[in-house]
Amino acid sequence: MKNSLKYLLCAVVLLSSCDSFLDKVPDSRTELNSADKVTKLLVSAYPSFTSILMAEMASDNAMDNGSKYEVSDKLQEEAYLWDKLTAQSNDSPSNLWQGCYASVAVANQALQAIDAMGNSANLQPQRGEALMCRAWAHFQLALIFCKTYNPETASQDLGLPYSSAPETTVKPNYKRGSLAQLYQNIQKDIEEALPLIDNNLYSVPKYHFNRKAAYAFAARFYLYTQQWEACIEAATEVLGSNPTSLLRNWNTIHNMARDYESRCNAYIAESSAANLLIQTAYSDMPFWLGATAYGARYGHNNVNIAQKETYFMDGIWGNLDEGTGLYMGHSTWGLEQKVCYSKYSMYAEYTDKVAGTGYRRSVTVMLSTNETLLCRAEAYAHLKDYDHSIQDINYWIQTNTLDGKTITANSIDNIYGDMKYMEATDGTPLPANENGTPKKRFHPVGFTVEDGRQENFLQCILHLRRCETMMDGLRWFDIKRFGIEIAHNRDGMKADILHQDDPRRVFQIPDDVISAGIEPNPR
Repeated sequence: MKNSLKYLLCAVVLLSSCDSFLDKVPDSRTELNSADKVTKLLVSAYPSFTSILMAEMASDNAMDNGSKYEVSDKLQEEAYLWDKLTAQSNDSPSNLWQGCYASVAVANQALQAIDAMGNSANLQPQRGEALMCRAWAHFQLALIFCKTYNPETASQDLGLPYSSAPETTVKPNYKRGSLAQLYQNIQKDIEEALPLIDNNLYSVPKYHFNRKAAYAFAARFYLYTQQWEACIEAATEVLGSNPTSLLRNWNTIHNMARDYESRCNAYIAESSAANLLIQTAYSDMPFWLGATAYGARYGHNNVNIAQKETYFMDGIWGNLDEGTGLYMGHSTWGLEQKVCYSKYSMYAEYTDKVAGTGYRRSVTVMLSTNETLLCRAEAYAHLKDYDHSIQDINYWIQTNTLDGKTITANSIDNIYGDMKYMEATDGTPLPANENGTPKKRFHPVGFTVEDGRQENFLQCILHLRRCETMMDGLRWFDIKRFGIEIAHNRDGMKADILHQDDPRRVFQIPDDVISAGIEPNPR
């Protein structure tokens, strides 16, 4: 596979029929003529690259710790500065684009084979997985390379090419279409796939779109597209009415030996009820964001961010110094300039173990019950169903905090209602910003938020989501959805503010894709 979308056909070389001079199949495995072969093919329908590093660095989870720290990674700096990403690395936009469309190509090849075999009943689970993978890959691209979904403007906003069949020409003519068309296609695939998913298809279901993972994806999609009732319905398919036993068992991790690798392995374990979809990818993300001495120039600073905005602060969950607070606040590693909790570690895929050469790999939890719970809590808050919203908030609080206390709607009103806003202009250069708080003004994209209880609930939920999804890149999409203006301090310079209508909220598509004729994002 090379470079741009126009080369998608070559991404699945062994399965392609474009080389007409091959009038004899050299290996029977290249013929997708059985359910078993399609099942094996779909292992490759999951993207092998992620957007986590670029999204995390673009969000307010990072700051510039000063020029005395060297720039370890060009992409890390470019994403933090909201510059055009030119660095070629595992985590580059080019690799994300290629990796996602390669996954789409595999899914389309599987769907074509299923149709050629008569789309029989025994192939429906494979059809469901292929459709879900196709929707997932397009959704990952849309979140990075498109504006956030706004039902009022989606028909005018730029989408992306939705590939729904294997390529048969070398230079197909792709058009981006509208964001509305892109999301309609994603939703169509999700809703066709959901009733077809069958866990019995998989030997290790959590590395595939098992039933709970599929509904968790649907819940996130519906949340991001402001379909609140549908979000609640999909999330409830995952969680039921009382999800306590399905949420992450932080107490067990907290009581483990204080060893970073072991705790990270416990976090990503297939045996954890909280983990719904686990993904392996070529990524340097755990190297730059995890418990290493590298990447300290742009990090999740202890004094400026963690103590004022995230898991070290005194919050609705209690006080870390008093032995309460978040479990994740008690499970941290790193430097003052870059703290993290035990979530993701780096894994090596050796090509030559003696020479020590190979690839950096990450294993990440792409969908979890914890995040799905907060999707449902947010959807309830949008509908002003505060009784159900506070119930879900308490499920999260009780399993993520040491004292497991119960909070009330009034306590949310008191804490988040009285909390001062951290204005974007407060993102001042070093030394430590004294005005930091987790409360930031909303400029919602395509929906409204009422002053008072509704905003207080949503401020609380986004605060919990920010902590829950640290090192997952999802904070960036919450910033986009709620039009939150943030500032990135720059050593010795005035802070750069990302306003609600700033075109840099959308990453630019790769240069080679633009060269192939795809319309670039406005700048």
